[in-house]
Amino acid sequence: MLTEPIIRIEKLEKTYHLGEVEVRALRGVDLSITRGEYVAIMGASGSGKSTLLNVLGCLDRPTAGKFFLGGEDVAAMDDDALSAFRGRTLGFVFQSYNLIHQLTVIENIHVPLFYKGRDLAACLDHCESLARLVGLGDRLDHRPKQLSGGQQQRVAIARALVNDPLLILADEPTGNLDSKTGVEILDLFDQLNASGKTIVLVTHGDEVAGRAQRVLHMKDGVVDREVTRARRASRAMEPAIA
Repeated sequence: MLTEPIIRIEKLEKTYHLGEVEVRALRGVDLSITRGEYVAIMGASGSGKSTLLNVLGCLDRPTAGKFFLGGEDVAAMDDDALSAFRGRTLGFVFQSYNLIHQLTVIENIHVPLFYKGRDLAACLDHCESLARLVGLGDRLDHRPKQLSGGQQQRVAIARALVNDPLLILADEPTGNLDSKTGVEILDLFDQLNASGKTIVLVTHGDEVAGRAQRVLHMKDGVVDREVTRARRASRAMEPAIA
C-alpha cells in the first residue's frame, strides 16, 4: 500500500510584483515528500529556496499550482484557516532562534500552546519533557540572554516540537553557531528524524545538507537536480580520476 505524501506540490509558482518589476521566484516546482523523510534544499541566493520554504510553511501563498500538506488543500484555505492549520501542523526552527527574551526557557517552549489557549500549568509536564529531550532540563528558568547560541537553538527546537507537528521546517538552523555546536544541533535533528519526524531544511552548507536523505538543488525558481544519500555515498566511493 502506497504512502500518501506528506507534501505534494504540482507546477507551483510564486511571482512577486515590486513596483513595475515582476519577479518569478518559483517557476513550476513539482515536489513530493513522504512521512519520515529528511530533505535539504540548497541553491544560490535568488534560486527560490527560501520562497519555497515560506510556501511550504504556509507563511506565503503560491501564485499558481497545487499544494497539499497532510492531505489538505492548502492553496484553497482562507487566511484564518491557513493560520490555524499552520499552528497545529508545522514546527519552525530559524537561524536567529526567534525566542522571546522576556520569557524563560519553559515559557518559550510553551508559546505555541499559549496561542491555542492552553495555559502553562496544564502543559508543564509536556514542556519539561521536551526541554529534557533537547538537553535543557536544568535550564528551565533561564532566559535567552543567559544561554549560549546552541542552547537557544535547542529551545527553538523544543518549541517547534511542542505541538507534535506533522512537519519541521528549518531555515539555516546552524548558521549562527560555531562548528562544534552546529554538529550537536545536527545530531539532534538526526535523532528527531530517526524517531519519525519529517524535516525540511534550507542550507548553504554541504556538510549540513549531507545529513539529509535527499538534497534538492534549486536554480532559477525550479528544482534543477536532486541527489539522494545513496547516490552521494556511491560517488564518495568512486576512485579519483588520475
